[in-house]
Amino acid sequence: MLIRKMIKSTLLAIGGLAAATLMPVTGAMNSADAQALDQEMVVIAHRGASGYLPEHTLPAKALAYGMGADFIEQDVVLSKDGVPVVLHDIHIDTTTDVAEKFPDRKREDGRYYAIDFTLAELKTLNVTERFKADTGKQVYADRFPAEFAIFKIPTLEEEIKLIRGLNHSTGRNVGIYPEIKDPAFHRAEGQDIAKTVIAVMEKWGYNNPDSNAFVQCFDWSETKRIRQELNYQGKLVQLIGENRWGAPEGTDYDYLKSDDGITDMASVVDGIGPWLPQVIEGLSENGTAIMTPTLIAAQRAQLKVHPYTLRADQLPKWAGDMQIALKAIFDDAGIDGIFTDFPDQVVQYLARNPDA
Repeated sequence: MLIRKMIKSTLLAIGGLAAATLMPVTGAMNSADAQALDQEMVVIAHRGASGYLPEHTLPAKALAYGMGADFIEQDVVLSKDGVPVVLHDIHIDTTTDVAEKFPDRKREDGRYYAIDFTLAELKTLNVTERFKADTGKQVYADRFPAEFAIFKIPTLEEEIKLIRGLNHSTGRNVGIYPEIKDPAFHRAEGQDIAKTVIAVMEKWGYNNPDSNAFVQCFDWSETKRIRQELNYQGKLVQLIGENRWGAPEGTDYDYLKSDDGITDMASVVDGIGPWLPQVIEGLSENGTAIMTPTLIAAQRAQLKVHPYTLRADQLPKWAGDMQIALKAIFDDAGIDGIFTDFPDQVVQYLARNPDA
């Protein structure tokens, strides 16, 4: 990140010198030109540096910060007492030892839900690398060993304090990127997760278009509610999945991927968070990225495009290594940013390729 900022500062200095040379003394750089010089592809740490430490733990977020990520993601669910906590799922049985500590608290479907536990109870759990419920084996075998796990579930505010504290001590300005998880489920349980999370965002000043934060959600109806009913003025991102995964009621991902859907979203949100195959189909015969109509339409609508998820240990079939994938994403497709479990590798690529 330091290398990238040095590169950007050099470009800005060169741009300013050129403007001073070409313009009258009383002139100034065109604001659009200045913005273009300051444009930077962003690295979003997906659940933190989750390729190296268990997802959504504070150590994983601190490591991502140290690796130079521009934004750090927080998936947010609610506890029984209505506290926003940072967990990828409404379920907690494949990332914690809840089955050992509270064997009688599972629901009829055999799953354990964060919303059935108070914050105090959640804080007693140990967080591990994600494992499969049926076998107990880690999803990513070469990542942090489960037997070494000494991690706890953080609240959203604890994580904000960590990032804000690091921003203060380092002089950097790393942003946050919370996702409001499964609002329909929370509503059925009697809780309004969107309203709760937006209240936290506004409390900490992440409440205007200039705030260094994005709020994201897969539920299109809820995204519109956040903007129109809750009147959130910060940056919003509509996440896009596939209908076959089970779309939230009122959300049609096929429509959202279409030209009309992109136009509809552009009236509400600042960007989209598509699944990576929804923006890059593969590589052409000459090795360059094949951009999808969805990507082209989103770029035409001037929406930010932040796909998920680039993993060094689970690359797209068309990418032989991270360098091939990153060239396709940034150099060929001109995508604005990427969610990744390995923020260090993306930061290093962008530092070596400042024109990406």
